[in-house]
Amino acid sequence: MSPSHDTHEVFNQTPPLGDVNLVATNQPLLDALKAGGGDPEAEGLIAFGAAWGSAERLDIGRLANENPPKLRTHDARGYRIDAVEFHPSYHVLMRASMEDGLHASTWDEPATGHAHLARAARLYTASGVESGHVCPITMTHASVAALAAAPNRLAEWLPKIRSREYDSRFIPFWEKTAVTLGMGMTEKQGGTDVRANTTRAVPKAGDEYALTGHKWFMSAPMCDAFLVLAQAPGGLTCFLLPRFRPEGVLNALRLQRLKDKLGNRSNASSEVEFEDAFAWRIGEEGRGIRTIIEMVQLTRLDCAVASAGLIRMGLALSLHHARHRSVFQKKLIDQPAMRVVLADLALESEAMTALALRAAHSFDQQADTHEAAYARLVTPAAKFGICKAAPRLLYEGMECLGGNGYVEESALPRLYREAPVNAIWEGSGNVIALDILRAETREPEVAASVLERLMADVRDLPGASDAARDIVMALHSPEAEARARFIAERLFALAATAALARSGPAEIAEAYALTRLATPSRMAGANDLGEAVNPLLERAFVAI
Repeated sequence: MSPSHDTHEVFNQTPPLGDVNLVATNQPLLDALKAGGGDPEAEGLIAFGAAWGSAERLDIGRLANENPPKLRTHDARGYRIDAVEFHPSYHVLMRASMEDGLHASTWDEPATGHAHLARAARLYTASGVESGHVCPITMTHASVAALAAAPNRLAEWLPKIRSREYDSRFIPFWEKTAVTLGMGMTEKQGGTDVRANTTRAVPKAGDEYALTGHKWFMSAPMCDAFLVLAQAPGGLTCFLLPRFRPEGVLNALRLQRLKDKLGNRSNASSEVEFEDAFAWRIGEEGRGIRTIIEMVQLTRLDCAVASAGLIRMGLALSLHHARHRSVFQKKLIDQPAMRVVLADLALESEAMTALALRAAHSFDQQADTHEAAYARLVTPAAKFGICKAAPRLLYEGMECLGGNGYVEESALPRLYREAPVNAIWEGSGNVIALDILRAETREPEVAASVLERLMADVRDLPGASDAARDIVMALHSPEAEARARFIAERLFALAATAALARSGPAEIAEAYALTRLATPSRMAGANDLGEAVNPLLERAFVAI
C-alpha cells in the first residue's frame, strides 16, 4: 500500500454564501418597504432577491471585477474608434439590471405610487452583489430629470431609456433598442468647482453646438450619450453629447485613458477630450448647474442607497461566517464579544436601510410639500452619513472573518475598495455638508418644517431634542460654515433615528438613539445596546 500524502482534513471553514434570497432574509429591508407602503411580493422583490442571491449571480459579480474593461482607441487599420470592451460578466449584470428596470422604472407610464421605493430596494440589493455596473444604471435613470429641460430631446430619447432591453452594440442611438447615458462635469483645473470649466461650446444652428475641451472624469464612457457642462456665450450650460453625430459617423470624443481606480473596477471611468464635438443644448444658456442639479439629486439618492446595500452585504457575510465558524469550542455567533460587534453592525445597517428607503419614499410623494422638503434636505444628509460610514463598517465586517476576510477569495476586499467611491462621487463630504448648510439658510422655513417632522417621528427618544437643538444652534452660529460637517452629521443621525422609529422595533430605535444621538458613537462592539442585541441579530439575516 502506498503511503498517504494527506497532511490534514479541512474542517471548520465557512461554506460560500450563495443561493440565498437577499430580500426575504433581510427583515429590516422588508419592514422599511412596508413602512413606505410597499409590498415586496406585489413588486416582485422576493423573486428579485432570489435571482441576485444565486451563487451564479454572486460569482458573476466577482468575474466582472477580476476582468476590468479595456480601452481600444484605434482599430487594426489605425482608425480612431474610442471603444471600451467589457468582460461578458459585465454585460450579464447590465442585462439583468435593465430587465428589472433599475435604470428607468420610475419613469414608466402609468407611474406606480411606490416606484422610487421599489426601485431603491432593487438597487440596494444589486449593489451588494456588484456595484460597479450600477454607475451607468444610476446615470441613465437620473438623466431624465435633466433632459426634461429640453422636451424635444426628452421625447426623442425617453422611449429608448424606458426600454427593458440591454443593447450593448456600438452604433448610433437611433438604431438601437435601448440606450444608456453617462455624465461628465469635472475638469483638470476645477474638479468640484465646475464654474471653472474651460470647455467651450460654440453655437451652430438651433440647439446644436460644437464643444472643444476636456473632462477629467467622465463616467461610463461606453454610454450612448453624455450630459456635460461647457461654457456657452451665455455662460455655463448643459449639453447632451452623443457618441455618434446625426449623420451617423463617430463624434469627436477622444478617450485618452481609463482611470486606474481603487475600486469600482468593473466600471470604466475615463479622461476625454472634445474636438468640435457635436452636442445639443439642454435648457437655457447659463443655467447649466440648475439644469444638471435635477439629475444630481437623484444620483445622490442612489449613492446613499447603494452604500447601504454594500454595508448590508458586508453584514450578511459576517453573520454567515459567525454562524458557521467555531472558536474556543463555541460558534462565533455565540461568543459574547462577537455578538455585540455583530449587533452593533446590524444596528448601523438597519438604520441606514431605513433611512435610504425613507428618502426614496419621499421622491414618490413630491406633490406633498413636506415630503418634497424632506427629499431636498435629508437626501444629501443620507448620502453624507451612509456613504462616509461604509468603509469603516465594511472594515469591521472584514475583521469578523479575520484573515479569511482579507484575502481576495473573499468578497469583502472588493466591497471595502468599493466603499469610498459613493462618498466622493456627486459631492464629497465638504461639498455635501455645505450644500445642506446653504439649503437650510436659503430656505429656513423648509429646514424648520423638516426638523419638525423628524421630531414628530422620534417623539421622546433619547438625545433627539438635543440633536435638533444642536443643528439649530450651529446653523445660527457665526462659524456655521466651519461647522457644516457637524450639522450634516447631526441631521443624518436624527433622520436615521426617525426612519428607524417608523420601521423598526421600539427597542432597536431606542438603542440607536441612545448610542448615536444621546452619546457619541463608539467603535463597533463598544456601544451598550442593552436588550436590543438579540432582536438585532435575529432580524439581520433571517433563516428561511
